[in-house]
Amino acid sequence: MSDNRENNQGFWSRVFHLYYDGFRSMTVGKTLWLIIGIKLFIFFVIIKMIFFPNFLSSKCDTDQEKSEYVRHQLIDR
Repeated sequence: MSDNRENNQGFWSRVFHLYYDGFRSMTVGKTLWLIIGIKLFIFFVIIKMIFFPNFLSSKCDTDQEKSEYVRHQLIDR
C-alpha cells in the first residue's frame, strides 16, 4: 500500500516539475499567459457585472421576499 502512495507522489512530483520547469524557461509564453488571464478576468468579472445584474436584489430586500417573488413568477405565469 505504501508503494502505491510513493508512486503517486512520484507521479505528481514529476508532473509539477515538468510544468514548473516549462514555465520557468518560457519567454513569450509568460506574456501570452498574462493576456489569457486578463481576458478570463474580463469575461468572468466585468461581463458578469454588465450583463447579469443582481435582479432580485433590486426587486426585494429579504430572502423571504425573494423566494415569494420567484415562487409567484414560476407558478402564476
